[in-house]
Amino acid sequence: MMSSVPTETSTPSRLDLRLQAPVARLRLTNPPVNVIDIPMMEDLTAALVLIEANADIATIVLSGSPDVFSAGVDVAAHAPDKVREMLSKFHGVIHALINSRKVTIACVHGNCLGGGAELAAVCDLVYTSESATWGFPEIKLGCYPPVAATVLSAIIGQKRASELILTGRTITGREATEMSLANRAVPDAELDSVVRESLDRLAKLSPAALSLTKKAIYVWDAMHFHKGLARAESIYLDELMKTHDALEGTNAFLEKRQPKWEGK
Repeated sequence: MMSSVPTETSTPSRLDLRLQAPVARLRLTNPPVNVIDIPMMEDLTAALVLIEANADIATIVLSGSPDVFSAGVDVAAHAPDKVREMLSKFHGVIHALINSRKVTIACVHGNCLGGGAELAAVCDLVYTSESATWGFPEIKLGCYPPVAATVLSAIIGQKRASELILTGRTITGREATEMSLANRAVPDAELDSVVRESLDRLAKLSPAALSLTKKAIYVWDAMHFHKGLARAESIYLDELMKTHDALEGTNAFLEKRQPKWEGK
């Protein structure tokens, strides 16, 4: 029987996790823009393991602050001595979300970029404010988003996915919904109530049925996703990171200057 007694668990600086059966609320708290650095990746993995082991939890709500969901993965973590660890840990979080038996809901305010947009995109349901800013700007750093490169075509179609990934252009929450990257876009003030409505509907349903239905929905896509992400990660580490431009893009961003591309 599910307990109605609230239980709170929180990590000191990167996350706020609140468990109140049947919902786990997982909020990114790394001000000012909720950059996903390696410590946050570790905290996310630990939180998801804890949630997954809790039989009273049926739904996870992933959110950021009222002003920003996440500006993406820490650019400094793309340095040659950190990039392998960064990809391994970030993709571990993505796999945990994909494989979770809980229904995952992303609640998106403000900027939702790069790795932040990838986190939201792999959730089962996505609700966004109309004014939110979505995008995958990694190409501007001489890189690409491995998760988006793997999964985005299945979500929004190959042409739209190629445009977002290859140009790095940003879109509004309304556009994200029109592309099927999100389920619904509403004014900022209405977003929390829309998420509550969805939670209310899910709370009336069988947690066991939800879990197994989710497994059935993703059984085919998941097989392709795991193989595709492994390939995208291999190209990233073994080919992209050996180019001059990948290092130049990261350095230029950190040094606040325009990159000088060499194309090799």
